Amino acid sequence: MNPATSPSAAPVDPTATAAWGELEAHNIELTGSLREWFDADPRRAETFTHDAADLRVDLSKNLVTPRTRELLLQLAQEVGVEARRDAMFAGAHVNTTEDRAVLHTALRRPSGASPALEVDGQQIDADVQETLQRVYDFARSVRSGEWTGVTGKRIETVVNIGIGGSDLGPVMVYEALKPLAQDGLSARFLSNIDPTDAYETTRDLDPETTLVIVASKTFTTLETLTNARLVRQWLLTGLREQAGLTAEQEEEAVAKHFVAVSTALDEVEAFGIDPRNAFGFWNWVGGRYSVDSAIGTVLATVLGPEVFEELLAGFHAMDEHFAAAPAAQNVPLLMGLLNVWNVNFLEAETHAVLPYSQYLHRFPAYLQQLTMESNGKSVRWDGSLATTETGEVFWGEPGTNGQHAFYQLIHQGTRIVPADFIAFASPNHALADGEQDVHELFLANFFAQTKALAFGKTAEEVRAEGTEGPLVAAREFSGDRPTTSIMAPALTPSVLGQLIALYEHITFVQGVVWGINSFDQWGVELGKQLAKGLAGAVAGDEEAIAAEDASTAGLIRYYREHRRD
Repeated sequence: MNPATSPSAAPVDPTATAAWGELEAHNIELTGSLREWFDADPRRAETFTHDAADLRVDLSKNLVTPRTRELLLQLAQEVGVEARRDAMFAGAHVNTTEDRAVLHTALRRPSGASPALEVDGQQIDADVQETLQRVYDFARSVRSGEWTGVTGKRIETVVNIGIGGSDLGPVMVYEALKPLAQDGLSARFLSNIDPTDAYETTRDLDPETTLVIVASKTFTTLETLTNARLVRQWLLTGLREQAGLTAEQEEEAVAKHFVAVSTALDEVEAFGIDPRNAFGFWNWVGGRYSVDSAIGTVLATVLGPEVFEELLAGFHAMDEHFAAAPAAQNVPLLMGLLNVWNVNFLEAETHAVLPYSQYLHRFPAYLQQLTMESNGKSVRWDGSLATTETGEVFWGEPGTNGQHAFYQLIHQGTRIVPADFIAFASPNHALADGEQDVHELFLANFFAQTKALAFGKTAEEVRAEGTEGPLVAAREFSGDRPTTSIMAPALTPSVLGQLIALYEHITFVQGVVWGINSFDQWGVELGKQLAKGLAGAVAGDEEAIAAEDASTAGLIRYYREHRRD
């Protein structure tokens, strides 16, 4: 059954397709090494290198041959990846468990896009553009100094309070593009319910020059609302002490120092925020796909509407590539299928993302939520059990720091760890160490690592360097460690948008092959529900403690005995 015409129909079992059986046989029969494949085919790098918008993506150091690619593309066709992709872009309810469209791609459609997108009776383009303009108007008022705090001072720090997608996306983009922040205006991010986070975020701020954005679609998220109340208390206390704020002025102070990203206007107003300063988004935007929605208000404010527009244009450029590029040159499709190959046939369990850019130091953490919350599931979109391994553990750190930490395992460990290396031709800051261009030294490491992982070092090569005895084996590198190299001219807002959208679509491709709904997250709910129920026990209710299992009760009693204020 075509997933495009009936998104809720049972997914195709990938293991029952002809392509899956052929891939299993191909995997057993596959011979040779990356050294041998490169030697035998002088055009291998060219064959497996593709452009997607501004990204140059080299897949040639993965453990695949042209036949592997052919079979993976056949698998994509047999499970209906492209049909479901088209359904997603068109607004079909591919989020089956919540009966929703999935339209994060609509958030970055340019103004005036044709034909206009209408889904479930909603004029999507018009609503998105109206919200964007409200966000931009607000951002410009803060940036110009027109919006001031209650004492008339201009805003210098914007604190974004959110968690999950309401935090990971904005903080990652801010850190990546921080050099573009307006002089005299910066952002901070508060997410963890650990009171240490609230304390450290606010302890050296001036409440008179601080603006707070509370990001919660329902305005009921426990962590976000707890932190919002803590910061409101900090702000009012500080204004009383240093500006003589009176009780009568408190309502005005909250309205001047707090705005919301939420659609629950009654809850927003009850908190003290003027509903006119609430920016909403829609149920067809999942949290981990929302950085390009009103969740990005902090980015539009500190970095500027023009930067945010360029970010959106980058997202859209990758969307266009994914929607229209032929399958054999479609980078998100190919990378998603490579991940399936690595997980289901090469039995890789983790996936490293290694950006050779310090400004992208939060990118791996962002991808952890995107990929693991999306595809970390054992049930398919029709409620049946998955027939394959699903998901990967995503992790990583910036190079070259990781080289001196965990690269040992990637190079010589017993586990296969596919890795994506990301780098930029132009540095953010061109510096020299004497005659040495430091960015060139940096990129030499980038190039060397993928070369070493692919081709290794033989025992003969080790001996040729004068090493003998037991040290030979210790200095031998097997090679054939799969990597993908992604390069771009520079880390610009557009390129960052392209990178984010690339991984969004990679995640989608994997989800469709595995038959799972990549757009819900029921797995995050149980622990949150139990935490609410444990409040009485943690507070010392002995009857409630006794009702818990022995381990939980023992841990709570330990806490009660050792708590110090």
